Amino acid sequence: MMMDVVGIWRSFRDLAIDRCFHCFPCLSDPARRSSLGLKVALVMLHLIYAGFLFLFDSDLIEKTKKEPWYTTLYLLLIFATLVQYFITSGSSPGYVLDAMRAVNETNVIYKKSSTASKQPASSKNGSLIVTIEGSQSGRNFQGSNLASWTKLVMDMYPSGTSIRTCTCSYCNVEQPPRAKHCHDCDKCVLQFDHHCVWLGTCIGHGNHCKFWWYICEETALCLWTGILYITYLKANIARAWWKDAIMILLLIALSISIIFLLLLLIFHSYLVLTNQTTYELVRRKRIPYLRGIPERVYPFSKGVCSNLYNFCCVRSSIYSLESLPSAQELEEKSRRYTCLDVLTCRCC
Repeated sequence: MMMDVVGIWRSFRDLAIDRCFHCFPCLSDPARRSSLGLKVALVMLHLIYAGFLFLFDSDLIEKTKKEPWYTTLYLLLIFATLVQYFITSGSSPGYVLDAMRAVNETNVIYKKSSTASKQPASSKNGSLIVTIEGSQSGRNFQGSNLASWTKLVMDMYPSGTSIRTCTCSYCNVEQPPRAKHCHDCDKCVLQFDHHCVWLGTCIGHGNHCKFWWYICEETALCLWTGILYITYLKANIARAWWKDAIMILLLIALSISIIFLLLLLIFHSYLVLTNQTTYELVRRKRIPYLRGIPERVYPFSKGVCSNLYNFCCVRSSIYSLESLPSAQELEEKSRRYTCLDVLTCRCC
């Protein structure tokens, strides 16, 4: 009898799981299921922290009645943080294969247009698709600049570089400088920074700015929430021990998160100002084209102002490829700043 009940239960469970996978195909993939679980957990964490605050803190409720703008701003920050999280999580980091397709597509359109009317062509995704920066290329790739992906990539490396050294053994595609294959995404990412498990995606050229804004908003939200928790404990300590215990435990976890987020925000701000990535900073000695460069020299930096502009203002739909700097540029970057350099804004 017991075996029959267990068998019926297992059949019912399997049928329910199959129906669930049929209605929501994304749940059949373990990686996507794990990513979805993290997203649900993050939303629940925000709701729990805000919920306990409004549930226990009667003073905050009274303040909301007198000054509704204060609570409205706080709730808007929670909403904006969650929206920024989902935008960042769903954004593309900028894959090498997508950039290669954009180049090849422009080549095909250019050939057809040249054959038909001998006029320059532009891609349907925009006349400016791939920008190539650096002394070796120093140009924008448009329909009028016919070039293969392989030639474009090899032009970004020093002469004499073997094509094998810049070809990904997994994707079988030529990687421009600063690109790396992500084993979690199973794709090569432009300006690869790291794979964020919490977001379920890579951080790279296409979404690094969105990621910075997300951790900035999350840090501000955690600081504000921490201040509200401390204010509650100061005013209501020793009134109800079980409420105090819950709020103290939540505050301890929040304090750890604030420390981590502040360090992460400072670290990524430093990377932005120097035009580096986490991968380049951590694995500098293992990256072939960075081995011979002194640690205090930032080969891809164009100055603080230019780095900030490129990071914040350049559209993420444009694939920006950076050539390796020449020996002369590296020598210039390694020169120490003088008072005259500061006055002439050489660092900018």
